[in-house]
Amino acid sequence: MARRLKVKWDGGEAVDALLEVPKPGGRIGVLLAHGAGAGQRHRFMEQVRKGFASLGVTAMTFDYSYVQAGRKAPDRMPKLLAVHKAAADRLATYVDGVVLGGKSMGGRVGSHLAGDEKWPAAGMLYLGYPLVPLRTGEPRPTDHLERIAAPQLFFAGTRDRMSPPDLIASLVKKLPAAALNVVEFGDHSFKVPKKSGKATRDVIDGIVADAAQWVQSL
Repeated sequence: MARRLKVKWDGGEAVDALLEVPKPGGRIGVLLAHGAGAGQRHRFMEQVRKGFASLGVTAMTFDYSYVQAGRKAPDRMPKLLAVHKAAADRLATYVDGVVLGGKSMGGRVGSHLAGDEKWPAAGMLYLGYPLVPLRTGEPRPTDHLERIAAPQLFFAGTRDRMSPPDLIASLVKKLPAAALNVVEFGDHSFKVPKKSGKATRDVIDGIVADAAQWVQSL
């Protein structure tokens, strides 16, 4: 069962976090940041956090301050970074190293924490990195990703317009230690159609299994 925490950060009300510590737990834990449209209680986040724990990986989710306050619109990057850093610092008190992971926006914020703020991540995990915003259709700058020395693992669905596998593959080639796992038929949330012959829940479990194996290899 997840342990409920309050994470204090500079600038506002403490945010909620959920920590899963398996027995025995590994030396590296995963911080999972949610996407723009849903908080840590979303079924995707719950499945991923619990999935990591079932495979022996300590995992923690948290809510950004705008979700904590009941707002729908995400905060600006400085506030997102402040909350994200506080959550990463908190998880670091339980494990020897932290992988900064996240769904969509959460992964992007984590990448700026490591690339721009130099937070010492053991690795980076992106579950649908939002390289191409739908409102513009133009790829975001990625210079900060090239400044991350830690290993980086990307998951991208073949139906994901925000994280097109071909563009992510080109990006991965420019990074010092990165890899891409392509999820057949997956959209931005890794949902798959019936014609795939697979259940979305099983697909997500497979992503978690691959990611957990990678984390345990660091």
